[in-house]
Amino acid sequence: MPSEIRTPAITDDVIDDLLKGAIDLHCHSGPSVMPRRFDHIDALEEASAAGLKAILFKDHYYSATPVVELLNRHYSHLGVTMLSGVPLNNTVGGINRYAVDHGIRLGARLVWMPTFSSANHLHHHSHDKDFDKKFPTTRDRMLAPTPLSPLDANGNLLDEVKFILDLIAEHDVVLSGGHLNIKEIWPLFEEAKRRGVKRLLVNHPTFVVDATLDDIRALAAFGAYLEHSVCMFIEGSKFKCYQPDELRSLIEAGTIERTILGSDLGQAGNPTPVDGFRSVIRLCLEMGYSPAEIRQMIAINPATLMNL
Repeated sequence: MPSEIRTPAITDDVIDDLLKGAIDLHCHSGPSVMPRRFDHIDALEEASAAGLKAILFKDHYYSATPVVELLNRHYSHLGVTMLSGVPLNNTVGGINRYAVDHGIRLGARLVWMPTFSSANHLHHHSHDKDFDKKFPTTRDRMLAPTPLSPLDANGNLLDEVKFILDLIAEHDVVLSGGHLNIKEIWPLFEEAKRRGVKRLLVNHPTFVVDATLDDIRALAAFGAYLEHSVCMFIEGSKFKCYQPDELRSLIEAGTIERTILGSDLGQAGNPTPVDGFRSVIRLCLEMGYSPAEIRQMIAINPATLMNL
């Protein structure tokens, strides 16, 4: 529940102050085969001007790790830590131990299970006539993805997945469920924990992933963090598909201590990630959340998850 502590007047100064130290774990800047509003350097400069502590670049088609290594070296004066991960989609060989091993050794801090290549994502795409309004498509038609799942035909985790979980545990990086269905995420996370993985993340649990509020409660109790995409809740976003009361229900189910708000922005025609954060901070203040609670969800929790 929102804090009973009286929240301050909602002003631009209050919002800008809360932005300082925020961490965006879901920035979709370019280059990308998807239409993007701006590139990684633009995103970095915007984040620096607003006082963000860190941003994580996410592209479904490639690992931004080499880019991040360059940016951290040459733009450290901007005061923003840049992070990256490895997306296990067809373009990196799918569920591929070599991509994970290389990415981690180069500096990747997170591994996403398949997103746009997941069988679950492709099922949603083919069964929801409005899916393209909720998820961006590539500028040009590309090869049709091969559906991926971490489970075999009998519902058991693939040996390749288990090998990858051991790599994640060894290097203490984050495991994201990607766009797997919640029924795939549970056996994945249970095995991950048995193998020593400590950092678990579920992105937009009610979008594509199909988690219920009961699932979200259980995931939080299990030790996972739940990241909700700002772009799905704020006015001015072309991917807005939820109302404020739904965000409140998600936060209450996952608890403030386990909830992360990530922009999931950077697409052409959408607000920038920083403007998205401003909008969701305002929304949370209007719903009665205190500055301390908001800071927990946009700064403290992502910092803890990423070991910053």
